[in-house]
Parts: sequence; structure tokens; C-alpha cells
Amino acid sequence: MNIQNLKLKIGDKAPDFRLPGADGKMYSLNNFKGKKALVIIFMCNHCPYVQGSLERIKAIQNEFGIKSVQVVGINSNDEINYPDDSFEKMIEINKEKRLNFPYLRDENQAVASAYGAQCTPECFVFDEKRALKYHGRIDNSPKEPSAVQTTDLRNAIEALIHNKKIVVELTPAIGCSIKWK
Repeated sequence: MNIQNLKLKIGDKAPDFRLPGADGKMYSLNNFKGKKALVIIFMCNHCPYVQGSLERIKAIQNEFGIKSVQVVGINSNDEINYPDDSFEKMIEINKEKRLNFPYLRDENQAVASAYGAQCTPECFVFDEKRALKYHGRIDNSPKEPSAVQTTDLRNAIEALIHNKKIVVELTPAIGCSIKWK
């Protein structure tokens, strides 16, 4: 992630979307109104960095969901050249991995473009007013949980829900590039 060339800056509003979920429902920002924080993670099925982080993403939703935080996964990858990232495969992953957060399909890649997402996993944390407060990685070791030393996403969420200043607002996301059409 090139942090010099970001589309969304800290404080910018979350671009709205209307996307189908792997659970059969349609979602927009409005579905999450009333949540103290919204964590949007651009992710996909095939990326080893996402696969290595998936249990940590689920743990964040488990831990912070009761504190009015909602995680949302968005897959924007080209499914023609990357069939493992198709909507059908998302439905399988949603069931197989028992995802505890909405996993949405951005087939035309308009949402990834609006957010300026560049890789998977890449996190955007918005406050109650949907202003961007954190952008970057989940932690410093997406593939290897035992090597995690810096829990950037978790730290940002903790600060936000306790009305404290987020010390590190921007980190370089680590992962696979989004597969553009």
C-alpha cells in the first residue's frame, strides 16, 4: 500500500455502497447505523494473507461486536482470472469458515475504487459518524499469527470505542494486490 497516494484521508466520510452478501442479503452503510465503529476489510478467498488473518478477523468481531463494532468484509477481486474469488466460492467460504460478519461482493470494483483499496486484507475503520479513523493492516504478521508483535487494527478499535486518540492512524497494509479487471 502506497501511503503517500491515498484516496481516503483520515477524517473523510465512508463512501456508501449497496452490495450482495454471501448470506443472501443486500447491504449498505445504512445497515450499520447505530454502530459505534465500522471496520471495512477488503479481502478475498484465495489470498494467503487473508487466509492467515481470517481467525483474527473473526476474533475481533467476536470481541468487539458486543461493544457496538461491526466488521464487514468486501471482495472486489476479478473472478474471471481468479475464479477462487467468485461469489459462489464466497458463499462456500462463508459457510465453511463460519464467518461472523457480512462478506460482500463488489463485482464491478466500484467500492474498492471509491475507497482506494489496493490489497487484501486492507482495513478501514470508521467512527459513529462514518469518518475514517484508521487505515492499514490488521497487524504486522498476516500469515503467521504466532509472529504478531503489533496489533494495529485492534489498537485502533480499542482507542475508538474508549474515545481515545488513535496513536497510529495509518499503516501499510500487507497482502496480495486487488485483482483488477
